[in-house]
Amino acid sequence: MKFNLMSLGDLVTDPVTGVRSTNARRYKMFPEMAALAESAGFNGINMGEHHGIEYIYSAPPVVLGAIAERTTTLRLGTAVTLLANLDALRIAEDYATVDVLSDGRVDVVHGRGNFFASTYTLFGQSLDESAARFKENAELVDKLWTGDPVHWSGRFRASINGEALQPAPIQRARDCMWIGGGSSLESVELAARLGWKLMLPSAFGDPSFFVKVVDHYLATWEQCGHDWQPEIGAGWHVWVGSDSQSARAQWEPRYRAYHAWMNELLGVVNPSIPKQNQRPFNFEWLTTKGPAIVGSPDEVVDRISRLSEQLKVTTHLAYMDMGGMPEKELFSAIELFGSKVIPQLADA
Repeated sequence: MKFNLMSLGDLVTDPVTGVRSTNARRYKMFPEMAALAESAGFNGINMGEHHGIEYIYSAPPVVLGAIAERTTTLRLGTAVTLLANLDALRIAEDYATVDVLSDGRVDVVHGRGNFFASTYTLFGQSLDESAARFKENAELVDKLWTGDPVHWSGRFRASINGEALQPAPIQRARDCMWIGGGSSLESVELAARLGWKLMLPSAFGDPSFFVKVVDHYLATWEQCGHDWQPEIGAGWHVWVGSDSQSARAQWEPRYRAYHAWMNELLGVVNPSIPKQNQRPFNFEWLTTKGPAIVGSPDEVVDRISRLSEQLKVTTHLAYMDMGGMPEKELFSAIELFGSKVIPQLADA
């Protein structure tokens, strides 16, 4: 079992202290958090990408390149790369560069991003084209990532006439390419067909919703006849403390603030929020039946174990820096997770 830290870069005022970080500090803190994660025993980090909103991370390859120079073993991932919105050749170039700089440590989690409809408007694209754009770009990235000359023509970008990806990446696509999603079986089938890994999202819905998604992915994978094993990851909202009571008391106001902030944001960027994500804030439900994992180290271990079994997850992304959590408290929780949670599950 592997554990990564994840951040989407939400810029939220801490409801406890009233302190609000700055845009610049949030960016500078992320490489510090990544270096701490490596020393604490995490396998990797995953960085979100959004545009024009207060999820402020917009250029992950730039930041991941900086982190590559400060770390030696940490996997450098995304959460997610907006494959349907961006040019597939530039995506391949950017992340191949990170792969080379890091000696083969990049992980690219590709998402359609159609949950944030405003991004399509910002890029002058139609949301109705999202599935077609995503499929075309995924197939093109897969071809480019071989490093061989590519002859290709498609619907949404100019033809490629024998050019090869520069730089040539170190890893194979099967080792570092993921599709992030779960609401669309088309995306799940695409992941299985390409032989890419599947990353389930860190949404506010019921994790049991994804059981049928995982089953479909694995069944499709088997039909495709790949000679390597599939891998499933998932993102969770996570907090750990020395004991259950203090962990919940410390995290609840931040999680509540994040939930309210995100729901307000989604009302602006998404005119039709999926039903599984339309839930009022219920801390008890979220932390026992939902996507939130909070408590003492032993409680966190128990919940992760059960979710791993339910969804066949072997890579867990822990989103811990949400809701304006102060850096001192955040870094202490990361160290506690590394010393008390990971050792119990790393070889499970």
